Amino acid sequence: MTSSFEHLLDQIDAFIRKYYKNEMIKGFLLFSLFFLFSFLMTTSLEYVGRFSSGTRAFLFFGFIAVNVLLLVRYIFIPLSKLVSFGKRINRYQASEIIGSFFPEISDRLKNTLQLHDALDQNEGNIELLRASVYQKSEQLNVIPFSSAIDFGKNKKYLRYLLPIFAIFGLFTVFVPSLITQGTERVVNYNEEYA
Repeated sequence: MTSSFEHLLDQIDAFIRKYYKNEMIKGFLLFSLFFLFSFLMTTSLEYVGRFSSGTRAFLFFGFIAVNVLLLVRYIFIPLSKLVSFGKRINRYQASEIIGSFFPEISDRLKNTLQLHDALDQNEGNIELLRASVYQKSEQLNVIPFSSAIDFGKNKKYLRYLLPIFAIFGLFTVFVPSLITQGTERVVNYNEEYA
């Protein structure tokens, strides 16, 4: 019985790992999108506007602050949870997420975890609980939980990232001064330019 339930727990743990890997992939794409967009906006605004030192400082530190926050939110937090640092979703929460993908097992999975907890606490008829946990584990083991996470769904973010990347490439090739001069003026925000 134990191996059947342990296999079930291994499947839930694999789902949790894949869940955070998916969060990292989505986060990387979103961070890249926001980074390129904010970089283009910052350098373009400065190239066209030729702002004062205070405005350039605001653009520079605003760019850094927003992108550091996004980096932490979309990449570092999922990465830390993937390596089990910090508060992760627990097996009960994972069973609810799995249940949303496989409605036919949503209650059974959570119930199996609760039965096993009751078995550990020696509540009720232990042999009956043990048999029930074994039976439910056997039935649930045939469903590959990690298949609920589809990395391919992150392709929808490429629809937004690729045009921004193309615009960045076009500016780099055809108007490189927008990138170089705009960046130089924002980074050196405390210098006066004629």
